[in-house]
Amino acid sequence: MTQTPPGGHDGPYPAPVEVRGFTVKPEWIDYNGHMNVGYYGVAFDLALEEVMVEHLGLGGVQVEATGEGPYMIQSHLHFLRELREGEPFYYRLRLLDADGKRGHYFAEMFAEADGALCATQEGLFINVSHATGRSAPYPEWAAARLARMVEDHKSLEPAPQIGQPIGIRRKQAGDHRPMA
Repeated sequence: MTQTPPGGHDGPYPAPVEVRGFTVKPEWIDYNGHMNVGYYGVAFDLALEEVMVEHLGLGGVQVEATGEGPYMIQSHLHFLRELREGEPFYYRLRLLDADGKRGHYFAEMFAEADGALCATQEGLFINVSHATGRSAPYPEWAAARLARMVEDHKSLEPAPQIGQPIGIRRKQAGDHRPMA
């Protein structure tokens, strides 16, 4: 396995990393007239891949060079505003934590026209060997880059969606607050 990074750079990394140039495709529209829930996941994945390749030298270029690559093992999406066909949008991504095999990130999707927050994704990925199908430690260069990005992003204000549980919120007796 190569110890030479197949791309990316050693930092410093923008805080957060911004990824632009996305537009809602016609095939992403569902019967409700907005972007289908599944395509939010696809779009977040496209943005994550760009950050992986352009900044960290991971993702597809890592698979080609080392036979290892990131697998998503957990993801939590919040849908905050719908996107329509042809609407441009962009992302801001921050790396929250990383260790020798895993990375924990948070990404936000914004409408290009008005800057409205449309969705968020919190995710956990792990490095996997394609030869064994099992998790594998990152090469030293990758672990160092992930640690640097975590350090560069640690001063960002925490987003309210990070770490939120999923479930039905129930009104308690005597609670007169409106349900969100």
